[in-house]
Amino acid sequence: MKFEHLVEINDLADPLAYVISREQLWNGLVLRAETPKLFVPYLDAAAISARNETGMQRSLLYGELEISDTVSLLPLQHVHYDVAAQNDIPQSSLRMSIEEPQPQALFVRFAYDDGHSAAEDEENKMYNEYRRSAYHEADVDTVRLIRELAESGRLDALPS
Repeated sequence: MKFEHLVEINDLADPLAYVISREQLWNGLVLRAETPKLFVPYLDAAAISARNETGMQRSLLYGELEISDTVSLLPLQHVHYDVAAQNDIPQSSLRMSIEEPQPQALFVRFAYDDGHSAAEDEENKMYNEYRRSAYHEADVDTVRLIRELAESGRLDALPS
């Protein structure tokens, strides 16, 4: 299943809405990668096993299920999550890209790819509709939390 959608960050038509900067948005996306439990309440544990200037290796624990992934960072552009095939888990990826069609008109494009073929997608059509809905809801929640953190000043400094 390949699925992507945009989530608006700043509503420039609302003069009362807090406008977050691209840097604050970026810091929020990096925070989601570094501290996933803050964004994924059903995640039991997360650990970063390796880190460099372009990303990190992580281990995520959901009950008995452990998933290892690689997070690649292109500063102020996108965060890319790659899960290699492991045990019963197929290869999959998620890219969160910042788009700014005009100054301060920020969006995040969430692009999912579970690595399945078109035939497999057709077989799982009903299940995939549920997953799309769940992904969309989780992504809106991610943006909501990033906005809350930005408004409180917690995303003003670059993460260390």
